[in-house]
Amino acid sequence: MANYLIITEKPSAAQNFVKALGGKVGSFEGNNFNITNLRGHVMTLKEPEEMVAPDLQKAYKSWTLKYMPWNLADFKWQRTYIRSRNLRTGKSESSKKLLDELKAESKKGYDALVIATDTDPSGEGDLLAWEAIDAIGWKGQVLRANFMDESPKSIKAAMRDLTDVTDKNQHGAYLKGESRNRWDFASMQLTRIATTSAKKAGYKVVAREGRLKSVIVWKIYEQLEAIKNYVRTPYYEVKFKDPAGHVFGRVTKDGDVIPWRFATKDEGQADMAQYHSSAVVNEKHQTRTQAPGRLLDLAGLAAVLAPRGYASKEVLATYQKMYEAQVVSYPRTEDKTVTPEQFNELLPLVDRIADLVGVDKSLLTHRQPRPTHVKAQGAHGANRPGTNVPADVQSLKKYGDSAMAIYEVLAKNYLAMLAEDYVYDHVTAELQDYPKFKTAFNLPIKLNFKLVYDSYAATRVDDDDEEGQAGALGPMADPYLHEGANKKPQHPSTKWIMAYLEKHNVGTGATRVSTLSEMGKGQKAMLREAKGKLTLTETGNVSAVMVKGTWIASPKITKRLFEMMDEVGEFKMTVPKLLESVTQVVEHDMPIMVANAEALQATLGAPKPKPVRKVSEKTTGTFKGEEITFAKEWSGHKFTDEEITKLLAGEEISFPAKSKRGKAYTAVGKMAKQTFKGSTFYGFKLNPKDRK
Repeated sequence: MANYLIITEKPSAAQNFVKALGGKVGSFEGNNFNITNLRGHVMTLKEPEEMVAPDLQKAYKSWTLKYMPWNLADFKWQRTYIRSRNLRTGKSESSKKLLDELKAESKKGYDALVIATDTDPSGEGDLLAWEAIDAIGWKGQVLRANFMDESPKSIKAAMRDLTDVTDKNQHGAYLKGESRNRWDFASMQLTRIATTSAKKAGYKVVAREGRLKSVIVWKIYEQLEAIKNYVRTPYYEVKFKDPAGHVFGRVTKDGDVIPWRFATKDEGQADMAQYHSSAVVNEKHQTRTQAPGRLLDLAGLAAVLAPRGYASKEVLATYQKMYEAQVVSYPRTEDKTVTPEQFNELLPLVDRIADLVGVDKSLLTHRQPRPTHVKAQGAHGANRPGTNVPADVQSLKKYGDSAMAIYEVLAKNYLAMLAEDYVYDHVTAELQDYPKFKTAFNLPIKLNFKLVYDSYAATRVDDDDEEGQAGALGPMADPYLHEGANKKPQHPSTKWIMAYLEKHNVGTGATRVSTLSEMGKGQKAMLREAKGKLTLTETGNVSAVMVKGTWIASPKITKRLFEMMDEVGEFKMTVPKLLESVTQVVEHDMPIMVANAEALQATLGAPKPKPVRKVSEKTTGTFKGEEITFAKEWSGHKFTDEEITKLLAGEEISFPAKSKRGKAYTAVGKMAKQTFKGSTFYGFKLNPKDRK
């Protein structure tokens, strides 16, 4: 019998382990356990200057370009505690307290620590666990519990099949996470280079550059520029049309030189003069089928929901809460299919799920595993409904604004694979006198899975319609002059950028969503996301121009970096070897960024002046025997001398005020010592009952 200290990633995960194993402390399969938790990352890499020799500290603290690229062999790669602000109290707190408690607990005679953090594809869960284990100085055995999700069944299965990872240098997932962490840390050189160069050009922004951010911001900028520079160029060409509206044209491919397209209408009409009406011949009908679309990943889900007004950060946060309640599956999966076991686990629940989201159960007749959707290989499985089926969709609102929409799309997408294939008639024909003029279209016969959910249509970024005009072909088709034009670039959207990143295999679905979410946060946001449409802030525009022509903005380079990190996890590449690529990228990109900075004003125009911050007028006085300084104004009301005297005397004052919504009310309060963002100050404090 062994004694295990089980370390979960966060309090909610600890509660799920408690539920699965029957208590916080207990016995499972003959081994004793105690469950504790971290709060995500509890350690972080120190500042660059803190990890090098004293004589190098000035260089590594500096943002001056002459000190870059860094020699990464100079780093000791040390970590320190994380300080964060408590949103409730406003006070700054350190992770040291949690780690001290973990260290004290670990000394109570445990035979092994069990890593029970998320088993995610990036190795992040393993990294944050080892950060804590190293911080407390544990020298004993370390085991890994790899679970597919936080359901009791998965947790129990993981605890029955613990893996020894005592030697972290032989723990592939940890090495992958560590390599990613160090690469991203070292790549801050690019942010320093871009920011310093932009500042020299007059732009006082922080140009955050990184593996995924730079690819995204450059692609959005490039698309917005294409829209700005778009000039409609019409063309004219001869086509034919039959009485039912079927169009016959000559087949072309992208990039073809098309000699029958003319720049002027007169040229087109002159060409049309050589054509006459023709019989429609070689009509062929072929019955075809289409299997249901693939299961959506988190990026696909975010793309579908964005036009409904749900931003990536909302979808990400809400999905995580739903996962912790086992309402949906693990969010950060790389899988696009489910395993036979996962398929069979959900099979008894599909009727309940169908009723919940309004799907006709009579359509779900294909209840055998599809080889396109169910494969033996896999870990967490594709994003799908969880085993905890809610009583009604309204109850999901407690998880977040997008919860109902998340569940509806996820459930219908999963249920679609249990419906039969879409059946359609593929029709082709040509013209007797002009056989190069052809038509081809599809006519639905049985919609089947499309009546449940069509992920092809939901994620498609173009507006091409695969279905054609109904009605009989022919018997004749007449020539007409078709006017077309070069296609206007579409506005960047969440769906559009997700499709681009997937096409180039850049990042996982979850990392795409989390990165897009991060890029839209705070005053230093690089972009704005509104109902799925993406626009760039000034910071985003500067960041984009700075990476024009760089490796860090190249999807090809970024894809290779992800592959190299996988190779580290598979012991095919060492961490130091991977980090050599950071230096190569910096050496290549630095001169390009310097040159790009010189073109900033010509490209973007003069930088916007920063708004002057209004500073409240202050006054001093004695309050409770202490000389204090405080604002003479509160919410637009300027205190009179009489009111100031009363405040300093500790007396209550009242005056007319307006709420944030413009509603008039009487503000009542007195002088008080207060705290904001960890700092204390004196000032007027509204009585709690009068807060608006």
